[in-house]
Amino acid sequence: MGTWDTGPFDNDTAADWSGEFDDASDGARIEMIEEALRGAADETDYLEADVACEAIAAAAVVASLRPGGPPIESGYAPDFLTGGGRLDLPPELTALAIRALDRVTEEDSEWRDLWDEAGTLDDVVAELAPIRAALAS
Repeated sequence: MGTWDTGPFDNDTAADWSGEFDDASDGARIEMIEEALRGAADETDYLEADVACEAIAAAAVVASLRPGGPPIESGYAPDFLTGGGRLDLPPELTALAIRALDRVTEEDSEWRDLWDEAGTLDDVVAELAPIRAALAS
């Protein structure tokens, strides 16, 4: 995982996902979000880091579109959103995003293991806190 910072879009996988998101139609964007979230939320075996990174990016998108949600300010985030774009998301994506974030931070997650090995797990989990709080509100 090529990572350069702790934000939800600050890694190669999430940046690539963001580029695909920008190129997609609105309907395809909603499908991309759901697919990324389900990839993590429904995984019962060891969660691979790339799946986790896409789920985190998707959860950040969902959270940013909620009233009072955290703004997306990363240069690697989807231009569609940083430019003020909006999507009419199905309400069930909010609960799915929470499940996905919870799954990403569980013990059997490569994402968690990699950050723990780097000694910065607390920092990166703190980056997820405003996203999760916006989803839970």
